Amino acid sequence: MSGPGVEPAGIVEVAALSGFSPATVSRALRGLPGVSATTRLAVEQAASALGYFPSPSAAALTTGRTNAIGVIAPWVSRWFFSAVVEGAQEVLSAQGYDLLLYPIGVAGGRRAGGLDTRSLNKRVDGLLALNVPLADKSIVSIRDLRVPVVTVGTAVEGMSGVLVDNVEVGRLATQHLLDLGHRRIAFFGDDLDELHGFTAAVDRHRGYDLTLQNAGIEPDPSLVERTGFSTDGGEAALHRLFGSQRNGRELPTAIFAVSDEVAMGVLYAAREHGLKIPRDISVIGVDGHDFAYLFDLTTISQPVRDQGRIAARLLLEQVNTTPARPPSVVSVGSGLIRRGTTGPVRGITRSDGRSAGKRPPKPTVVKDHGAGGAQDAGVRQRETGNVTDLPVTASQGQAGASLRPGQGDRETGERVARANP
Repeated sequence: MSGPGVEPAGIVEVAALSGFSPATVSRALRGLPGVSATTRLAVEQAASALGYFPSPSAAALTTGRTNAIGVIAPWVSRWFFSAVVEGAQEVLSAQGYDLLLYPIGVAGGRRAGGLDTRSLNKRVDGLLALNVPLADKSIVSIRDLRVPVVTVGTAVEGMSGVLVDNVEVGRLATQHLLDLGHRRIAFFGDDLDELHGFTAAVDRHRGYDLTLQNAGIEPDPSLVERTGFSTDGGEAALHRLFGSQRNGRELPTAIFAVSDEVAMGVLYAAREHGLKIPRDISVIGVDGHDFAYLFDLTTISQPVRDQGRIAARLLLEQVNTTPARPPSVVSVGSGLIRRGTTGPVRGITRSDGRSAGKRPPKPTVVKDHGAGGAQDAGVRQRETGNVTDLPVTASQGQAGASLRPGQGDRETGERVARANP
């Protein structure tokens, strides 16, 4: 029996209570063949009575398996990463795996040569890498672990991954604003961590630029603000933009925020400037954040928790398959959820409060979509090489819906295209 101040029971004690040899007890508790159901039950009952639990480290020495999956992420306080981890843990726990979390930060928590993987060596059977930057030396260090790796948010050659097409995300957000008649559209999202190789903001910015150019509008660098992905970044950017243009230049009529958290900061700062949303300025975010409906925030939603679930299943598939399967890359869909922070342009004003001229042509307003999903049954489904898009579900893409937390994140299915090894 174990308890406070009592020496924990070991396999010898379990053997003595059950009446079987330590070798038989070990095989029974590890679920190995060659042990009858009656014997296994008797051993498990003895172990339970004594409060005995097999040592994971000892089991790893004999089996080479730890039944643990490592998760590395730049941050755990940001909603996207915590939601991905939640989805992954749901799958891993159901399969009896523990999850070991390693937040590495952007600069802190890393050595000059990249992530120190010695702390992971022989402690995990596989690794989920969330938005590991492509330029990071940690990629080399991760490969040295010689365990299966699945990435989320970035595509790394030779590794399986799950990601959203962020260029398409940028196109969807910008096109929605263009369809509402907006022509001066600001982009809040140049990433403070761009130098570390994070690509989400860069790709969404590229989608914004390309969509404006396709509409015959040359992107204006003065309408681009560096925010990172934080609420504070969005708030500060709005103050900078509306505080810097005091020379009579036109202000934007709409803002495309790189994330919902940035958009929330924009909405908060807009009140201090006396701006009415969307009458004075329209705001759209990205992610489908659990709290987006509280702000009535229009957003480009992506199935964040599903990305964690799909990544976990891909990883377990690799961990439990011999020989290892070829790497797979799954591209999940995204879609517009239209709420109250975007609306038709009402006119363009300058920072001195005077009219800047004629209103633009009457916009083609994006209509609410029904259960068919975002943008008439979701995102275009395509297969390009080894990348397969998964369509967004009806609950995610239902434009105009006031989705509650979790409603915008349903199972997407798992159509996976295999890459050449």
